[in-house]
Amino acid sequence: MGKRFIDGLDFYEMVAAGAAVLQSRAENVNALNVFPVPDGDTGTNMSMTMAYGAGQLKDKADAHIGRTAEMLSKELLKGARGNSGVILSQLFRGFAKSVHDLERINAAQFAAALQQGVDTAYQAVKKPVEGTILTVSREAAKHAAHMARRTADLALLMEEVHRKAEEVLAKTPDMLPVLKQVGVVDSGGQGLVYVYEGFLRWLKGESGDVLEAAESSPQPAEPKAAAAMFMSGSAQSQLETGQIEFPYDMEFFIHLADDAEPFDEDEFRAQLSRDGDSILVIADGADVKVHVHSRKPGDVLNLAMRYGELSRFHIENMRETHRSLIGADAGVSSSDRPSPAAGAGQPAAKVSAVQEAPQPESAYPENSAQTVPLKPFGMVSVAAGDGIARIMESLGADLIVSGGQTMNPSTEDLLQAVESVAAETVYVFPNNSNIIMAAEQVKELTDKRVIVIPSKTVPQGMAGLLAFSAAADADQNERAMLAAISAVRSGQITLSVRDTSIDGLDIRKGDYIGMLDGKIVASGPELLEVGKTLLDKIVENGEAIVTLLSGQDADESVTEALVSYLETAHPDVETEVHVGGQPVYHYIISAE
Repeated sequence: MGKRFIDGLDFYEMVAAGAAVLQSRAENVNALNVFPVPDGDTGTNMSMTMAYGAGQLKDKADAHIGRTAEMLSKELLKGARGNSGVILSQLFRGFAKSVHDLERINAAQFAAALQQGVDTAYQAVKKPVEGTILTVSREAAKHAAHMARRTADLALLMEEVHRKAEEVLAKTPDMLPVLKQVGVVDSGGQGLVYVYEGFLRWLKGESGDVLEAAESSPQPAEPKAAAAMFMSGSAQSQLETGQIEFPYDMEFFIHLADDAEPFDEDEFRAQLSRDGDSILVIADGADVKVHVHSRKPGDVLNLAMRYGELSRFHIENMRETHRSLIGADAGVSSSDRPSPAAGAGQPAAKVSAVQEAPQPESAYPENSAQTVPLKPFGMVSVAAGDGIARIMESLGADLIVSGGQTMNPSTEDLLQAVESVAAETVYVFPNNSNIIMAAEQVKELTDKRVIVIPSKTVPQGMAGLLAFSAAADADQNERAMLAAISAVRSGQITLSVRDTSIDGLDIRKGDYIGMLDGKIVASGPELLEVGKTLLDKIVENGEAIVTLLSGQDADESVTEALVSYLETAHPDVETEVHVGGQPVYHYIISAE
């Protein structure tokens, strides 16, 4: 009979083995990323997240699995990088909740902990998409619960969990059109499979050779073009807006009251399901976290108020968001507000130093935020490039976190930046879609009010900073910033790092690629020609102001030629040029 129980020290060893396998395979996971841009890839983010957590736990692991899992959960949350790293941390967070009071666990308890990890991860993602790490983790946990009724051997159980995860991973291209188009499986799901492989190898007694075993295992297939059919690169574009049956995405908390109706979690969930879906109800003592998609948000809130007081509301119209994503809704008119770069040369309203973001060993003075009185508002912005940092400072950023596409800052990096700003409310501008989830986790780690403005690009971040008004309150500023970032079209030009075929374009490694709002719209061997094509597309809706931020690899003669082309081909467009100094992107372009 194999291992029937694991304690906290065993669990640490499993985690260390999982981190080792993932670290040895990070580049394989990176190779599965859909877009051929040099970025902070999934494998790198997941590996750094796991390595940080395992490293912090070394020599601190407790024989009590509840205490060890809780320590790991906290460290993974702080070290989480990118969306994939945050989701991974949430899987372990839910696991820790499940085993909190236990000294050791058996197969059934291990399976239950995997399931609670899935529930917690789904709760952390506002709009879960099938065919991702979430799907792989969910189906593997479901299979674990089934197998735990058949075996008490944790090695046999983990072998089945790993097998099921691989099986579901292989099906992800059939669930997410963009994966099928490029011919790859989901990168986050692959990363999770490697973590599970490490768990399994330790349980089978192979931990001493885990790195060697990982390196000698079959490698995932290289990305290739899918010839079976042509699909749009946007998963959202496969859905009609009218098909969103329950349009209101709702999140809020209920603080249960003694003088209210008794709360029954299962009954409450059943009531929500009568006219809703994507339901998550997580009760933690007197507080209940609720997530639901509904047709009638008023009815949901009236139902919830029967059990206590409501707080931390978030309600979003998904039909409106979907129209915006597929381009059917242009959002706020660009004529309503000035260009983000228009104020770049103006004196800043306050003097503040641009600082490099800390690594886990921070250079910030300890308790620096408490040495001066707190002002009402502060702003933290992520940027790469001295020129961009100076522009953001001139627009009001108190502190610049160094990072971006090639290195996503961790939640801990962002937390230390927030704590270093002497303000009661701090706005955080991630300026990259892969940093937003890490920024959101900061809210749970600080007593300050943190408002994350979900800027996906540097131009959006600049627009959000410019929208700030000292005369407005926190919520008014948030609304203004959200409107500002939605009005900006963002383009980037960089070099392709791999051959691929996507969105009808055959792209070769080393080609220049032009992206507009996250979609590749131009590619070719000549920087100037790709730039012209991108400029034509970025102003096709009548945008009046174009701002070019030249990167460290930009060619001055190409910059001048692009400006000349705009003046000739689009004479009504006002053009501004600034030296951004950013790596990776030869040009970052905004249009309003």
